[in-house]
Parts: sequence; C-alpha cells; structure tokens
Amino acid sequence: MELGKSERSLVRAGFLLFTFALLTGFAVPAFLNRRMALAAHVTGALNALILIALGLAWGFLDLGPLQARLTRGAFLYGTYANWGTSCLAAAWGTNRLTPLSGAGYSAAPWQEAVVQALQVSLSLAIFAGAVSVVLALRSKPASG
Repeated sequence: MELGKSERSLVRAGFLLFTFALLTGFAVPAFLNRRMALAAHVTGALNALILIALGLAWGFLDLGPLQARLTRGAFLYGTYANWGTSCLAAAWGTNRLTPLSGAGYSAAPWQEAVVQALQVSLSLAIFAGAVSVVLALRSKPASG
C-alpha cells in the first residue's frame, strides 16, 4: 500500500509525537507534578496512535480540499496541544481542569488560565476533527 503525501505526513507526525511521548516518560521525575507528567506521557502516546490511524485511514475518507485541510489541521493541533498542555500542567502544577491528576497542586491564576484555554480549544478541535471524519466515512447513497 502506497501512502499519499498527506497520509504520509500524518503518519510521520504520529511517530514524531510518539517519540515526544517516550521522551516525556523518561522526564517524568523532572516535573513538578509527576502524576500529571505520567498522564502527559500516556496522552502523547495515545494521541500519536490517533494520528497514525488517521493517516492510514485517510484514503477511505471522502473529503473536499477545504474539509481535508481543516480535518488534518484540527487533528494535528488537537493531538500535539493535548500532549503539550499536559506537559505544561505537569510542569506548572495546575489543577483546575485536571482535579484528579492535579490534586494537591496549585499554580498561578495566569498558568491555570493558559492551560484551561488550551484544553478547551484542543477539545473543540479534536471533536470537530472526529465529526468531520465520521461524516467523511458515511455511506454514499447508491446511484440508480
């Protein structure tokens, strides 16, 4: 199976994110909140798999040029921002939107606001990307 340029770039981005996740795992002891750092490690690995799966499934999607760019962008932003925001939360000790992993930690209000804004935006991006993929995979009516 030969991959097109866009699919290949998604698979490559997934493996790059997987590498970052592995490095995060090595760095867990260096973070303020180690439990959140472990969550960042796992989040990065799982998001890497999402990108790899999307890259491999890309040929099955019925996307127009604009929808393809938006879907690709939403997944790239959402997955990398998810890992990066988790790393920030681990480094800063935020807990507003991560009360389980952040229990016992507190951060400056501006740090909480940055992490919260990123978490909300990446959640919306991933959700929009997922809806786009579901719509792109829908069955087409048979032409008669």
